[in-house]
Amino acid sequence: MTKSGHDLKRVLDLKDTLALSFGAMVGWSWVILSGVWVSNGGSVGAMLGFVLAGVPIMLIGLLYAELASAMPVVGGEHEYSLQALGHSWSFVCTWAIVFVYVSVCAFEAVALPTVIDYWFPDYEAGYLWSIAGWDVYLSWVAVGIAGAALVTFINYLGVKSSAVVQATVSVLILVAGAMLLSGALLKGSGGNLQPLFSQGLAGVFSVAVMAPFMFVGFDVIPQAAEEIHLPARSIGRVLLGSIAMALAWYVLIILAVALLVPAAGLGGQLVTADAAGTAWGPVGANLLVLGGVGGIITSWNAFLVGGSRAVYAMAQHGMLPAWLGRLHPKYRTPHNAILAIGLLSMAAPLFGRVLLVWIVDAGSFAVVIAYTLVAVSFLQLRKNQPDMPRPFRLKHGVPIGWLALLGSLGLLMLYLPGSPSALLWPVEWGLVGAWFVLGWVFYRACR
Repeated sequence: MTKSGHDLKRVLDLKDTLALSFGAMVGWSWVILSGVWVSNGGSVGAMLGFVLAGVPIMLIGLLYAELASAMPVVGGEHEYSLQALGHSWSFVCTWAIVFVYVSVCAFEAVALPTVIDYWFPDYEAGYLWSIAGWDVYLSWVAVGIAGAALVTFINYLGVKSSAVVQATVSVLILVAGAMLLSGALLKGSGGNLQPLFSQGLAGVFSVAVMAPFMFVGFDVIPQAAEEIHLPARSIGRVLLGSIAMALAWYVLIILAVALLVPAAGLGGQLVTADAAGTAWGPVGANLLVLGGVGGIITSWNAFLVGGSRAVYAMAQHGMLPAWLGRLHPKYRTPHNAILAIGLLSMAAPLFGRVLLVWIVDAGSFAVVIAYTLVAVSFLQLRKNQPDMPRPFRLKHGVPIGWLALLGSLGLLMLYLPGSPSALLWPVEWGLVGAWFVLGWVFYRACR
């Protein structure tokens, strides 16, 4: 077993760990983007898009399950790629996953004021500027910054306080989802499922290309492995269980929305809330949005945990400035890393709501890069360190590793020029490029 020598506290039990991972994957996107998924792919096409993306994600999850049990230390994929591929490729892998975590925190900082729009549509005041046709208001920005400050403060106080919030709010999300699904089964219409496929394969792929971003979160478990108080083998099992739960969640949400909302109504601001309103009236819609707020909190909280631990691990290995690798003397949290990600998420609302789609696409591309390198690391470690203790050892691990690698490469192709779902130029490619240029500057300076 790899030992880190760090002084993090092992305080997360089974409930905390499962809530951390599931809550990370089920954020606000199921409330705000379900209409986009059904509109782009059709009812069946949207569900198929998530399944197509979910299969390689589950394969990647199997690799993570073995690696996390073998190396239950802070940093997750940073440690795997460092041992397997060396310093430079480890930096690329971990910097990509940090981009995803920062992207999610930024996403939630933009999503939170969007919720307030639903409840108080006239609260916007203090016009600042317009970005890509979206007007940005001071009141809107202030809500996002306040939310970022609160989540940052909770994490600053320690991982256990974060876990308590995570577990409590996850219950609210499950209640809201159960209410929506029961309403769809009781009051939905099969006729609303048409069209089953709205744009053929292009529509399915347009959903599949967004889906990896929705599954990001199970990898928070390896990031926080050094703070999990479970047997090493159980860490892998919890990780796989959380992926299965998230896939089922997204497919069922798409089905519920498709049953309750006709094609003409899929262009609304919060289609999932509209679907709940169709089934249960205003009370149902408000409960659904409240569950969405819970998703914002759980996802935001989990990715601040995971992102700060990844940054901390990189700083510990001299890949980022040393001050990012310090623990708070009282709370034993990587407080400087938490503050750095918190400040970045506070800046996100300044760019308006259009940032949501840009972040989803660019972040999905980055996470597939990281998953590809994890698959390569898995195969390399199986070859170079066959005798490493692996409490959760995959049967037929090498074939599964190759399948996961091929699946990751297949997902990667969806983002490249020539694909119908390629990243947009210059905005989305610019976000990815700017992040890796920034990382290169840090890496060269610290080396």
